[in-house]
Amino acid sequence: MATVSLIAQSISPEKAGLRILLSNREVCIGWEHCSPLLAHASATERMNAELSPGGYGIHWPLWDEDLSVGALVEKVQ
Repeated sequence: MATVSLIAQSISPEKAGLRILLSNREVCIGWEHCSPLLAHASATERMNAELSPGGYGIHWPLWDEDLSVGALVEKVQ
């Protein structure tokens, strides 16, 4: 299955998961569905997330973890 190209307007790391605001909706993805690394990361490590300038990806600098917005949203569709 091809990864959907979606652009995030903003992200909000929360205790239960990662909230992603898209142009037409908002999704919340549990940490266990984001990646094995983030599922086992501390709250501090999860909260330190950066949205890429184009809105296509999310980066966690403490782990050097990069995930595409499209791949994350596909997991909850």
